[in-house]
Amino acid sequence: MFISFEGIDGSGKSTIAKMVDERLRKEGYQTVLTREPGGVKIAEDIRAIILDRNNTNLDDHTEALLFAAARRQHLKERILPALKENKIVLCDRFVDSSLAYQGGGKHLGVDEVYSINIFATDNLLPDLTLLYDMDPKDALKRIDKNKNREVNRLDLEKLSFYNTARETFLDLAKKYPKRIKIVDASKSINEVFEDSIKIIEEKLHESK
Repeated sequence: MFISFEGIDGSGKSTIAKMVDERLRKEGYQTVLTREPGGVKIAEDIRAIILDRNNTNLDDHTEALLFAAARRQHLKERILPALKENKIVLCDRFVDSSLAYQGGGKHLGVDEVYSINIFATDNLLPDLTLLYDMDPKDALKRIDKNKNREVNRLDLEKLSFYNTARETFLDLAKKYPKRIKIVDASKSINEVFEDSIKIIEEKLHESK
């Protein structure tokens, strides 16, 4: 099974993904925890270019194409081999992030960004996507408090960018209700984790 964790920066999805990985492993599942952009060397190299704070002149179209290129390499090297081995892939971000950030936030168009990503992934989408939703103002406050978090080029974006990205995420959830499940990320970390596990275990039960 392929499960992605989505949401704006500061929503807590990365923390929850790690907690889910630990829980599923304890329950005897074979899992692969990975992230985008990145997950494999070439994709991590592309990530470094995209998130480098010195690359402020990076064109928005170039950015979208780089994300898709990193996704393709990650898919071929890590995600597909794990799925073939019947492992559960837990991915911190996937196509929906590009749709929300570049398609919505950067105003490139959701359909346009979707088309280059479907080419990159050969039409593969997650079996389940958990969307961690919260007010961008509160999410950005979390980021400011987290001194251990990497500071990257996307952190230079304004609040309006994150508001639009959030709206796009929610629009996607309406469009794909069977795949995308909204989780209230404003709750405590333990509450968010329990809500997430409940959704995942229901999906795993359905697949048996």
